[in-house]
Amino acid sequence: MRLLISLLINAAALWVAARVVSGITLPDTLIRLLLVAFVFGVVNVTIKPVFKLLALPVQILTLGLFTFVINAGMLLLTAWLASGWGFAVDGFGSAFLGALVISVVSAVLGVLKPDDDATS
Repeated sequence: MRLLISLLINAAALWVAARVVSGITLPDTLIRLLLVAFVFGVVNVTIKPVFKLLALPVQILTLGLFTFVINAGMLLLTAWLASGWGFAVDGFGSAFLGALVISVVSAVLGVLKPDDDATS
């Protein structure tokens, strides 16, 4: 259930980012949007931690602000991987703004995600 909620949060965040940032293009169907959200989730779970570890010295120097650059890179990587499904990001500027929007929307919607210990 939590994975489904995470997928829906990613899809909603990508949708909002595409509406707010002019350089982000979404797929034309809901199924493709969910596939892009899945790819975005997999990229963030598998590749993003490696980049954050490699960029740790820069993260420390910038007091964590370099995370936004890493998030933009993950969005560009997702666009490259999911380009066949109609998802596109027009450049680093659009990716950076889109990553900011996705972060905010994900944080707001993340409040809806159930806790691990809420089963008792």
